[in-house]
Amino acid sequence: MIKKYLLLFVIAIFAMSCSKKVEVKGKIAGSSPLERIEFVEASGVATLPLANFGIDKDGNFTGTFEAPKNGMYVMNYAGKQNLIFLKGGQKLNISGNSATFPNEYVVTGDAKNDNDFFQACQKFLMSYGQGLNIQELATGDEAKYVKAMQKIEADINKNIDENVNKYNPGKEVVEWKKTDAKTAILNLMVNYEMTKKQTSGNPSFKLAKVFTDYENKLQENKDTMIKTSPFYRQYLLTKMSWDFQKFAQVKTQGKTDVTTSELFNEFLKGKKEISQTEKDYLLAFVMAQSDMHPQTPAAATDKIKKIIEEDIKDATIKADLKKMQFAINGFKVGDDAPEASLVKEDGSAYKLSENKGKPYMIVFYASWNPYIKEGTVPVLKEVVNFYKSKMNFVFVNLDDTKEQFGKTSKAMFNGITGTNVYGDGGLNSDIAKKYGIYGFKLPSFIIVDKNGKIASRPFNNLGDQDLVTLLDKQTGLSAPKVAPQPQLQLDPSAFQQAPQVEEAPKTQEAPAPAPTK
Repeated sequence: MIKKYLLLFVIAIFAMSCSKKVEVKGKIAGSSPLERIEFVEASGVATLPLANFGIDKDGNFTGTFEAPKNGMYVMNYAGKQNLIFLKGGQKLNISGNSATFPNEYVVTGDAKNDNDFFQACQKFLMSYGQGLNIQELATGDEAKYVKAMQKIEADINKNIDENVNKYNPGKEVVEWKKTDAKTAILNLMVNYEMTKKQTSGNPSFKLAKVFTDYENKLQENKDTMIKTSPFYRQYLLTKMSWDFQKFAQVKTQGKTDVTTSELFNEFLKGKKEISQTEKDYLLAFVMAQSDMHPQTPAAATDKIKKIIEEDIKDATIKADLKKMQFAINGFKVGDDAPEASLVKEDGSAYKLSENKGKPYMIVFYASWNPYIKEGTVPVLKEVVNFYKSKMNFVFVNLDDTKEQFGKTSKAMFNGITGTNVYGDGGLNSDIAKKYGIYGFKLPSFIIVDKNGKIASRPFNNLGDQDLVTLLDKQTGLSAPKVAPQPQLQLDPSAFQQAPQVEEAPKTQEAPAPAPTK
């Protein structure tokens, strides 16, 4: 019996150590109930939000999410963002003030030591960076510039070591911080290189050996850096941008329908010295930056799908890109509209297939987006009134609780013809997952035809002319030609890789390669 209980104890400990779930509990003093806090994995190339938590009237929030890896995560709150280091299986207790959060925050519990260390390093970098004059350093020759970079590296590493002794962080966050310091310096060096190439007037400009030797030393652990550091990917893209621009100029002559992703994919295929891992991460970065947007034409979207399927070899990157593309472009027109778990206000189940025989619009919304009530609902009322004789409307609420749904649907949709239903679990609901709905996509509108087939991509603007054309086509009606009302415009940058947080020494952000037109 003792052996049995010992075995169960060992199994329990093992399960805890392998868990990827992060339990979050926090309080933001002075916060509004309309605000949300969101967590995004920071090292990926096509990452979507992992969690989106509501904040109550007292500033409290709780929730859990699966952390795909130990590392840096971006916290988004009230249009601001900052990094936090998390490990799977942790219990995160975090607090702050609405005026300064997440730029400033306090962590207690499992994640305290790592994040106390990280924040101390960041404060040093901000202060240290303000005392540097990079432009002045860049006026010197390469040997002098390298010595300046070596001093910066030594000063940062000295601070890291001091903070290790003071806060006793885990090995992973220390390694991340050291890699981060190297990538910051590499970006400073590549900016120096680009400036010298432009000002020298010599197309064959070559860097001195002292410069390239130090540059190579900083990236001795290249495979790890490409996987964990968006800043390192930016360095590599900047490094090859000169050659890519020349390549693109040749390849795009006389062509108007070539995507940046196609060009960059072909460019990488000619680079035998670049590993497949590096190619996967860089190509995914460029695709996410350049060609994955709500307005991407269907033909271009199909090209991107083919590249993802045939040329991205890393299984995780491939899956992330597919998920991201679905979140942006939705289902393929003609696919069956999937059923999902939905309930009405009276608690009875509702099926989307109840609309079969008549086209319908699915309207996704949540009360915590104040714009929906102020900007969307008045326009939606006009749309419904015009098309309701030929089309049904299903209003899918994605609030955090069914109680809030009851209040919201009555307050916002009173007098508007349609069916009010709730996706239990809000943004974690069955329908949100099946239809690829995230907080940044609300409101969202999808058209389904009379046969239950998807008839449109997701729209976020009722005034979008493509949406109006589809509504006319599905109903046989013809909407009046009026100037579109101001509507929420989806920011394509929301789909790009995890946002960056200001570092010091400051580096210029490297743009994704793009052809010269």
